[in-house]
Amino acid sequence: MITLCKTCGTSYDGKPERCPICEDERQYVPASGQAWIDYATVTATHANKWQQLEPALFSIKTVPSFAISQRALLLRTPHGNILWDCIANLDSATQTLITALGGLHAIAISHPHYYTTMQEWAAAFDAPVYLHASDREWVMRNSPAIHFWDGDALEIMPSVTLLRLGGHFAGGTVLHWQEGEGVLLAGDILQVTPGKNAVSFMWSYPNMLPLPARTVEDVTRRLAGRSFARLYGAFEGQNIPANADDIVQRSGQKYIACLR
Repeated sequence: MITLCKTCGTSYDGKPERCPICEDERQYVPASGQAWIDYATVTATHANKWQQLEPALFSIKTVPSFAISQRALLLRTPHGNILWDCIANLDSATQTLITALGGLHAIAISHPHYYTTMQEWAAAFDAPVYLHASDREWVMRNSPAIHFWDGDALEIMPSVTLLRLGGHFAGGTVLHWQEGEGVLLAGDILQVTPGKNAVSFMWSYPNMLPLPARTVEDVTRRLAGRSFARLYGAFEGQNIPANADDIVQRSGQKYIACLR
């Protein structure tokens, strides 16, 4: 039986006594205590809402809200479809729609908070899952589909590159799509602010613990040579439609100035 943590959506075999993802200071255990739900119950009581962000980019978000309530992004390329980040609910409608769009050729995830049911997604579409090796310890269920990669960049398809930025997690990853003016899928390794004219950088979002200036300098340095006009964050509506690369660099400078 597959069980999900209600707070973060991480999947486990059986019902564990604790969720290491939530016990880590980058997440949290609710004051009411840890709670669990069967995977089958989630798929029976929730659905996924689709939104087309660009001709080749779709947002997939679970309703009603579940766990962290992030969205997954489906990127369609001439070389195959990529699922960026993961949500816990893989219902039959979502599986049918993705199959009709050509299935998945790869799954890539920004950091452990969004691993959720990646094992089920990988099995359903016979797709490899790319995770940075620095975050290997946070995988709660093994799968032959998981591919750990090292280093700072990995091209998984022509014009599609995973970039390790670190920060929120040691293996914190973003996806760069070099199509036209460029697109960055950022998860919450870069957190889009409410005005959509800035991003921020945090070690723990729920516990409001910042990153040190030197880490933010390193994150922005790793992106300095990449061109991307548009940026899509982890949550619904977190879309920066223009000048995103410049916004990231200016945001980094502002963050560092505030710390110093």
